Amino acid sequence: MPTIWIQDGFRFFFFSNEHEPLHVHVEKGDSAAKFNLIPVSLVKNEGMKNKDLRRAETIIVENQQEFIAKWRSYFN
Repeated sequence: MPTIWIQDGFRFFFFSNEHEPLHVHVEKGDSAAKFNLIPVSLVKNEGMKNKDLRRAETIIVENQQEFIAKWRSYFN
């Protein structure tokens, strides 16, 4: 499971057997979430606080093109 970004205590990553749509997983502590990359939207929340979800989404939006490039590089 390649880590693609670490910021503000969040770890953004893919699982090595992912499938479309393009998405990213994020962990902080014992909580996790999954966001689609196009458009950026929450898919699943596993115990992440609302403020952390908002921060994770902001990081994804700010780095969306980089995350998409990393997805395409890894899976294509």
